[in-house]
Amino acid sequence: MRLAPPVPMPGRLVRTPRLTLVPPGKENLPDLIRLKSDPRVFELMLHGTRSEERTREELEDDIEFWQVRGYGTWCVYLTGTGEFLGIAGLMERPDGRGVAMRFALWPECRGKGYAREAARAGLEFGHRAGLDRIIAVAWEENHASRAVLQDIGMVECDAFPYRGRRMIVFESLRSR
Repeated sequence: MRLAPPVPMPGRLVRTPRLTLVPPGKENLPDLIRLKSDPRVFELMLHGTRSEERTREELEDDIEFWQVRGYGTWCVYLTGTGEFLGIAGLMERPDGRGVAMRFALWPECRGKGYAREAARAGLEFGHRAGLDRIIAVAWEENHASRAVLQDIGMVECDAFPYRGRRMIVFESLRSR
């Protein structure tokens, strides 16, 4: 889907060589509903696929999170075309483990390095914003996500069971 160019948000807009990361706004709701209701993308995410109503609530929370914290989850676009690829960024985990890196892109994006590029940009932004420790959680069998996290410099630090699966916790510590 081709979209209008993202509205610049000083200090919050992130550009990489191929991607533009923009904090979400209400205009992103249709794309987010499609993404978050798709089991190919969100089945293994914390709390699984989302309903339209849940996605709307999460969008409101994401907008507020940015206003309060100055960081959060971005909508990820391919810079050259404006195509919506998914989401990446930082969120406070509801289980109290801390601020976590997350990314969820369309399956068609796999193998192109977009998740790695977006996750690295989000991690760097978070550390520049003052976060000393950023974690990420991936299902043990999700080798692609684990590879992304390792490639951007995150290291395994813990594990826990969730819905009958072993989840691996990664962390990145800000260098001083």
